[in-house]
Amino acid sequence: MKCAELFSVAGRGAIVTGAGSGLGLAIAEALAENGARVTLLDIDAGRIEAEIQRLARHGYDVRGAVVDVSDHAALEGAFDAALAAHGRLDIVFANAGVDSGPGFVSGWFGANRTRNPAGALESYSDERWNRVIDVNLTGVFATLRAAARRMKSQRSGKLIVTTSVAGYQCEPAIGSAYMAAKAGAAHLMRCVAHELAAYNITVNAIAPGFFVTNIGGGHAKDPEVQRSMAAVMPMHRVGFPEDIKGLALFLASPASAYLTGQQITIDGGWTLGPAD
Repeated sequence: MKCAELFSVAGRGAIVTGAGSGLGLAIAEALAENGARVTLLDIDAGRIEAEIQRLARHGYDVRGAVVDVSDHAALEGAFDAALAAHGRLDIVFANAGVDSGPGFVSGWFGANRTRNPAGALESYSDERWNRVIDVNLTGVFATLRAAARRMKSQRSGKLIVTTSVAGYQCEPAIGSAYMAAKAGAAHLMRCVAHELAAYNITVNAIAPGFFVTNIGGGHAKDPEVQRSMAAVMPMHRVGFPEDIKGLALFLASPASAYLTGQQITIDGGWTLGPAD
């Protein structure tokens, strides 16, 4: 099989949650640019409509819906609509997520870090904790469940979860609810991969490091934050949404047919530790 065929997603029906911006939008773009029929789901009505119109102007086969993944009935309805529109469902990215507010320190590294009372354990409200778990963990469960209900009968499918390096490496600048949810999502992915392997459905995860997105209030878009992070990265740069496209396409395509239950880190070497 030629590489062009091995990595092809042409004609595949796909759903990407949290697709209005950041990594989700980049993933949806990668699929659409390579011929997939993509449904973008996001909670932000204005953003999702604008991105659908932009992609459609390029001739891509895209549609969208406003869905909060913590609303499971609405999520199921969106899956039904996507299946009706695409004819089949081949690829699902469970990408939607929210940040959990500040961690127990301010600053990302070095001597500038100070304790932040707002992120301390005793300051966590039930509402703050529950919202992060509802979206970042239970929302992943609901997305995988909705996909399995529709993929098992066709005995094929590609499920990909967006986790995080924060799911296996403590980062005190990130709220603990976020880290707990991402760790849970990673293990849930493995459990579901084990269960669905007999149906020729692969389930894997992408664990991003520091990427310039809207997560965390968009602090990563600050040029000074980017310069500071790049200084301690082994690759001497931060990640941008475009950097996720190759890995996303690999996991969505036949190229990863014998890969399941795996979490692949993409972080520019951040988790290796500072260099130079």
